[in-house]
Amino acid sequence: MTETNTVNHPNVALVTGANKGIGYEIAAGLGALGWTVGVGARNEERREAAVDKLRATGADVFGVPLDVTDDASVTAAVRLIEERTGRLDALVNNAGITGGLPQEPTTVDVNRVRAAVETNVIGVIRVTNALLPLLRRSPAPRIVNVSSSVGSLTLQTTPGAETGPLSLAYSPSKTFLNAVTVQYAKALADTPILINAVCPGYTATDLNGFQGVRTPQQGAAAAIRLATVTGHGPTGRFLDDEGEVPW
Repeated sequence: MTETNTVNHPNVALVTGANKGIGYEIAAGLGALGWTVGVGARNEERREAAVDKLRATGADVFGVPLDVTDDASVTAAVRLIEERTGRLDALVNNAGITGGLPQEPTTVDVNRVRAAVETNVIGVIRVTNALLPLLRRSPAPRIVNVSSSVGSLTLQTTPGAETGPLSLAYSPSKTFLNAVTVQYAKALADTPILINAVCPGYTATDLNGFQGVRTPQQGAAAAIRLATVTGHGPTGRFLDDEGEVPW
């Protein structure tokens, strides 16, 4: 792999949903490694607060206004990154929503399902495709899709496995995202682009009412590792801190 992480030419990453929680810690971790990081987020106030906080630690970061469900917003974000850095070395698709509760299958509001898929799946496709031209300018481009073990069909059908509450929107959206990741890996197999799905574990964030048992820093670790993996790293895989997560 050609080394690009130098003083004059630092590696560049975009992290979506980076104003808080796991996304913020992914941005912080990459910044601590010397990367230039675009902090993608919809909310201007929270985005700029995150940028200020990260800069106070010495990280080289910049805010990227980004709503992954909006074509115009994504187009503007790509233009901003191109003007700012000229390329992208890592894309971390972290932005996600639960879709809201309740999600019992027999009574679910289909709009909850639609919202979860729009952000967690279609948003990832929209952002990834828009940024592929900038990723192709990198000697070692990486894409990390932040998924969840609740999207594992194997675990969902294993008696006694911890799979969270009944969820007809969030869990299947992550299953869908995993399947999308595999399709990208197949499509990009003859390129230097590596793409993987990652499970951060049951992390305490506002997504789950801070009920998780892992810290956001712990939840960010696997994504940071896959965003910065060198050489012939994995691609088309579903991974967490301990290795493979069953599909």
